Amino acid sequence: MNTEIATVTLNDGNQMPVLGLGVYKALGEGEVEQAIVTAVGQGYRLIDTASVYKNEEGVGRGILSCPVPREELFVTTKVWNNAQRMDDVEGAFHRSLDRLKLDYVDLYLIHWPVPGCYPQTWKVLEKIRDSGRCRSIGVSNFEEPHLQMLFEMSGIVPAVNQIECHPLWNRKKLVSYCQQHGIAVQAYAPLARGLYLNREIIVRLAEKYGRTPAQIGLRYLVQRGICVIPKSTNPSRIAENAAIFDFQLSDLDMELIDSMDEQFRSASIPDDMIGQGVH
Repeated sequence: MNTEIATVTLNDGNQMPVLGLGVYKALGEGEVEQAIVTAVGQGYRLIDTASVYKNEEGVGRGILSCPVPREELFVTTKVWNNAQRMDDVEGAFHRSLDRLKLDYVDLYLIHWPVPGCYPQTWKVLEKIRDSGRCRSIGVSNFEEPHLQMLFEMSGIVPAVNQIECHPLWNRKKLVSYCQQHGIAVQAYAPLARGLYLNREIIVRLAEKYGRTPAQIGLRYLVQRGICVIPKSTNPSRIAENAAIFDFQLSDLDMELIDSMDEQFRSASIPDDMIGQGVH
C-alpha cells in the first residue's frame, strides 16, 4: 500500500501534512515516545500535542529518538484556557517549548475560544509567529462568530482551525466557511472514538473497497479537503491510518457517508467552556 502522505499549503505558504499523529491521552510510560517513533517510521511527519495533554516532555523525547531531522517534522501544540485568562500566553508558549526541548514549533493553536480572552490571545500569537518561534498560528474549536471576530480585529487569518469532524458530525457549514476563507480544516477525533466503525454504511463500504472501516472514515474526510490527526499508540493501527492515499471513494459513496450526520460530539467540552457558544 502507498503510505506517502500528502501535504497542504497553508495560507501563509507553509506546508502541513494532511495526516498526522494525535497524542491525546497518551500518558503511559514511554507510550507517546514509542508511538512517535513508530509513526515516523510509517511516513508520518506531523505530531499534534497540547499543553493540557501533559505529555509534551514525552513528545520531545519521541522527536529526539526519531531517525529524521527536526526540520522534516511538523510539530503542533496549543495554549490552554487558564493561560489565556491569566494573560500568560507568552509564558505558556515558552514552557511548551521548554518541555518539547525545541527551538520552534510549526503550528501554535488557541485551544478554545475563551470569551473575552481569545482576541488578545491571538495578538500574542501574532507576535510569537513574527519572532520566528512558531511558523504558523491557528485556532481550535472555533465557530464562525469567533473566526469573524478575528477577521474584524486582525489582518491575519488563522492558518488552521482544528475541530472535531467525522461522519457522525460532518460540520459541512463550518468546513465550507473555513475553506472559503483560506483556513485549513484539521479534524481531531476523526474516528469519533471508534463509535461509527461498526455502522452499516461504513462496514459495507469497507467491504466494497477492500479497506478497514477506519480507512473509509479517514478517506471521507481527506477527500473533502480536511486534514486528519487520528490518535493511536497501536503500531498496526498507526500503519493502517496512513494507508488512505491510494484509493478514492465515489461521489455517491461520499453522499452516503454524508447521510450519517447526526451532529454527534464524541469529545468532551472542558467544564469552563460549557455554555460559552461552542457547539
